[in-house]
Amino acid sequence: MSIIYEDYYREIASPEGGIARIKTRCPGNFNFAYDVVDRHARECPGKLALVHRSAEGEVTRYTFADIKRLTDKAANALTTLGIAKGMPVFLLLKRRAEFWIAIIALHKIGAVAVPTSHMVSAEDIAERARTAHAKAILCACTEDLCGKVAEAVCGTDVIPITAGGRYKDWVDFNEIVEAADDAWERAETKASDDMLYYFTSGTNGAPKAVVHDYSYPIAHIYTALRWHGATDGGLHLTVADSGWAKSAWGKLYGQWFVGSAVMVYDYENFFAGEMLRVIEEERITTFCAPPTIYKYFILENLGRYDFSALRQVTTAGEPMPAEVAKRFAEATGLTVRDGFGQTETALQICTPVSGTPVAGSVGKASPLYRIVLADEDGNEAAAGEEGEIVILPEESGVRPIGIFKGYLGEPERYEQVWRGGVYHTGDKARRDADGNIFFVGRNDDVIKSSGYRIGPSEVEDILMRHPAVFECAVTGFPSKTRGTVVKASVILNQGFRPEGHLKTELQDFVKERAAIYKYPRIIEFAEQLPRTANGKISRALIRQKDETAQRTLQKNK
Repeated sequence: MSIIYEDYYREIASPEGGIARIKTRCPGNFNFAYDVVDRHARECPGKLALVHRSAEGEVTRYTFADIKRLTDKAANALTTLGIAKGMPVFLLLKRRAEFWIAIIALHKIGAVAVPTSHMVSAEDIAERARTAHAKAILCACTEDLCGKVAEAVCGTDVIPITAGGRYKDWVDFNEIVEAADDAWERAETKASDDMLYYFTSGTNGAPKAVVHDYSYPIAHIYTALRWHGATDGGLHLTVADSGWAKSAWGKLYGQWFVGSAVMVYDYENFFAGEMLRVIEEERITTFCAPPTIYKYFILENLGRYDFSALRQVTTAGEPMPAEVAKRFAEATGLTVRDGFGQTETALQICTPVSGTPVAGSVGKASPLYRIVLADEDGNEAAAGEEGEIVILPEESGVRPIGIFKGYLGEPERYEQVWRGGVYHTGDKARRDADGNIFFVGRNDDVIKSSGYRIGPSEVEDILMRHPAVFECAVTGFPSKTRGTVVKASVILNQGFRPEGHLKTELQDFVKERAAIYKYPRIIEFAEQLPRTANGKISRALIRQKDETAQRTLQKNK
């Protein structure tokens, strides 16, 4: 049995013993479904591929032979509905096992999968379906989700399909797969064909569709191997809904490339204790979750759980508070390693399995990419200075693997992020002399107050050290005299009350630990914070609410 990823990925060692760079190979007809999934099924049919556990504790295990058989049947079933190469199909499947069957089947057909969060509205679904020219929408069979899809497809030719039950006269995915032939011949596809559309809102503007081609999975070998620490025969759990791009990072491509099985915990409501029991009982070996999950974990008695199988833990999505990482490590002996990337790319920055995290840093640049922090003149920023994270192609005009091929129907927007022949991420960071990168924030998130530039992450990290603070978001608030002032929206831990003296205490707490101009002049206590469809705290929505309130106030004066 061969190690599949080695046919597509090679690490070049540095003189110091690390990885200097990575060379990838992508054949012109590469297709993950055939060249990885079906190859596993041929070479090791009984190898575990997927473990699905419901909230009620019902467990279903799928081997690679199972995945091949079901995806061949699903490809035949979808084809009978008229779904063909190049046709977009939306997947709103939450954490149902049918997501893995459907997306691999779509890859086999050469169709375009459009994973979408179940949290979007009917209007969102309708607009995105129009933009993508959707052929079908496959959704989990829940009253709420089917209702939204029904409203979205009304009056259109889009085919509604359900998984996990029947809704009205819609096509039942499980029924047509069960009835389909299990013989499927390899379809002709090219690595340059569209494979995925991910709609992403960014910090402003209408959602845009990020287009990835069939070469994209290869970029996630590094993600799984060197960041998650996934290994052949392991079991990896990434906490993410199937509609998020994070699922492509942690629940599919890289993990199956390296031979690790994927764990899917299918829950409706998150309870930290229940997820910790899953980690213990299913013997999870590698785990990745956003910082919010770890914030809830440290409120539990972690000493009650057996983490003996767990070897590596990682986080991404937003900055990890140092205090949370410290308390988790003290309780478990496991170091949480950070990572950073975008829907438009694979992993850009991380602390790899062989690295030691540096406080406040998201890690070092992935050797998969040539990453530079560029100042406003386009020159490389000096150590300690802020710059925009940009990616330089190894060869002029050649798009690095894993970076998206376009914004659907928006070539001008795509040209803008590739201005000057480099990819502009729109994210600010600074780098120390050792190459450790410290995330500052989106260009739009950086607060400009009285001539000072303030990264929200630094202030948030300080606030998170205070015992009263469970979660927070730092934004700029409109000011006549300073342009903007620093505002902190704070969710309190249990046992603390939103009282005036606590605001002063939090302000003093920041003043003692950061430059005086960085302390939050406004503190607002909140029950919850607005989030994007993929679960990240949305500073943009907080700013929009504040700006609207200020305009209304001025108008009524």
